[in-house]
Amino acid sequence: MNQDYIKADNWSIIEEGFDAERVKSSESLFSIGNGAMGQRANFEEHYSGETFQGSYIGGVYYPDKTRVGWWKNGYPEYFAKVLNAPNWIGIKVSVNGESLDLNTCKSVSGFKRELNMKEGWYQRSFKAETYNNIQLAVKVTRFLSLNLDEVGAIKYEITPLEDAVEILFEPYLDSGITNEDSNWDDKFWNTTDVVSEGNQAFIQAHTMKTNFATCTFMLAQLHLNRKQIEQKPTETKKELFVSHGYTQKVKKGETVALHKFGGYVVDTNHKKEDLAAAAKNVLQKATDLGFEALLEKQKEAWSDIWKMSDITIEGDVKAQQAIRFNIFQLNQTYSGKDSRLNIGPKGFTGEKYGGSTYWDTEAYCIPFYMATKDQIVARNLLEYRYNHLEKAIENAEKLGFSNGAALYPMVTMNGEECHNEWEITFEEIHRNGAIAFAIYNYYRFTGDYSYIPEMGLEVLIGIARFWQQRATFSKQKDKYVILGVTGPNEYENNVNNNWYTNYLAKWCINYAVEQLQKVKDGYPEDYNRIIGVSKLTDSEKSKWKKVAENMYFPFSEEEDVFLQQDGFLDKELITVEDLPKSHRPINQKWSWDRILRSPYIKQADVLQGFYLFEDHFTTEKLEKHFDFYEPFTVHESSLSPCVHSIQAAKLNRMQQAYTFYLRTSRLDLDDYNKEVEEGLHITSMAGTWMSIVEGFGGMRVIDDKLSFTPRIPKQWKAYSFKINFRKRVLKVTVSNEGSKFELEGGKEDMSIRVNGERVVLEPAKLISI
Repeated sequence: MNQDYIKADNWSIIEEGFDAERVKSSESLFSIGNGAMGQRANFEEHYSGETFQGSYIGGVYYPDKTRVGWWKNGYPEYFAKVLNAPNWIGIKVSVNGESLDLNTCKSVSGFKRELNMKEGWYQRSFKAETYNNIQLAVKVTRFLSLNLDEVGAIKYEITPLEDAVEILFEPYLDSGITNEDSNWDDKFWNTTDVVSEGNQAFIQAHTMKTNFATCTFMLAQLHLNRKQIEQKPTETKKELFVSHGYTQKVKKGETVALHKFGGYVVDTNHKKEDLAAAAKNVLQKATDLGFEALLEKQKEAWSDIWKMSDITIEGDVKAQQAIRFNIFQLNQTYSGKDSRLNIGPKGFTGEKYGGSTYWDTEAYCIPFYMATKDQIVARNLLEYRYNHLEKAIENAEKLGFSNGAALYPMVTMNGEECHNEWEITFEEIHRNGAIAFAIYNYYRFTGDYSYIPEMGLEVLIGIARFWQQRATFSKQKDKYVILGVTGPNEYENNVNNNWYTNYLAKWCINYAVEQLQKVKDGYPEDYNRIIGVSKLTDSEKSKWKKVAENMYFPFSEEEDVFLQQDGFLDKELITVEDLPKSHRPINQKWSWDRILRSPYIKQADVLQGFYLFEDHFTTEKLEKHFDFYEPFTVHESSLSPCVHSIQAAKLNRMQQAYTFYLRTSRLDLDDYNKEVEEGLHITSMAGTWMSIVEGFGGMRVIDDKLSFTPRIPKQWKAYSFKINFRKRVLKVTVSNEGSKFELEGGKEDMSIRVNGERVVLEPAKLISI
């Protein structure tokens, strides 16, 4: 834990007291989004202190040319940047001619931020004394509409506390913005039109190189004591900027408010020539409702989300707050409405990590969306990869692979590899396996097989072809080996025979062969189409099988464990417990050379394989490997604690499981990695959900049925969650007294297993165990 200023609350993220040192961290923590766009919690008014401005539009990016001193064949030419979009939230505020700026005020008291997760709004309030001794109370409420996902709304309220004052509001749009994360300080946006029409304004701009056309828009309304005042604003127009001025004299105790509606329309959803009309249309819809009615619809929309996705925890407010924060951010980031979008590792909260899609989606996020949404949401994530299959084949061709072998990118926006670290771009090929596993996992959970003959089998063929070509036959070992890779543990690069990678390769090939036969038997038309497109032959399948049947796995007889890779035992095996605390985190204290020579593991690697393929190994085997590898794991990846929490719970080590849960769930709230100001760790938040549902709840799919082995940390009185399994909603409640299961809706019984015993659930009937 590196910070502890967020107040414990069941439904809100709360900060009390203004501290300039916390501004950038809070801008991340109080971020808002609606699946189509998002914003960091920047102040609307001018702020002269340190800040990280960030507004983002889903799917809009810039190919920032890679900055390296050398080039190799196949190296990505660019690193895709999530772009800071033109700013629509800005409102300059002047009081008797003096700019309101929290960094220069004489005093700021009663400062409070609240992110209300239950209802989906962000609010900031404070009292300020300006340099000229004017005392004000300010309250600002902001949200991004789930109903109209191209628009956001702000209500900025000011109340003079001592004397009458003259308030000037200047809402503005600004396309003269830059990215914090830029390789060459390129100009990312080209502004083509700045328009002011009455109380509305529009800036049309397109991204350089990628040519995404956007229209940023705003409309403002002035209110005094809750009554709208018709006022023609003054206008300021520049090349990249437009603002409107609203002036109002306000008596002591009166409240003046500016309602501002704004947002983005993009040519991915509208014709370029219709963007201004589309902006006017969405503004009309928003203002017809008005701020308060639009906010009520926001509350209703979030209520619907929470009905299915909420997890309740009794007796531990910090744990409750943390899981809801994680679930809230996941729902803000991805709604499932648009299969062209995906789940970026920072979502709409920052720019780090660039591209929108990593293997995190398949390995960590899909289970959350499968279980808490309609299955079409998870299917859209799989469809995203199918739509990028041709690019994955091109990526493999650039590296010398042929015949339709597919290597999905480590980082992407459009299917093309855009990661610019050699040891990850070319070596961390296990991401291919996560995509194949997600196809298997989707069918296992939803029972919807249609994706495989329609799309998934072609993906599996491309992946199997890659693994067969990537493996090398070793005469010395009389086995197939996979050389020069990086496993999930990125603290070891260019290793040979990473166990997790080799195991995935074998499984992917076997799974592809199995699905080929299944589609041939049950979907002959799809099978013939796919064979025609892929030109797959029996002789090629024989090559696949030969590789899978003869794959090499490093193993230590002495330790009785699979080795993370060849040579792991050659390292100086000093556990993390014996590593001086002053050396942590090693990624900030050690040279890269020293890290690579160490035994320290960034995140689950062998144990990641035991997580995905738990049913392939006995509990005794898991325990043996957990006890061997966890002591060397520094958990300096956000994706690490959740896997270890799940496995510790399976081993009934509940205190350890709880400790890992707190770390994964409060990773950002408590800033464990000292980097929250750069943005939140969105994809790992899905792992937090898994820590409870799969870890403490022990949920698995076994023999086509849900199975539970419920456990509860001693710190909790009870917890509950819901699962949407094959269009049936099951509520699970676990307490110190036992477990309760309730099947919501439907007319048919449902059979599950609890602690290995069959239990039959009847609709709307609570069963206690």
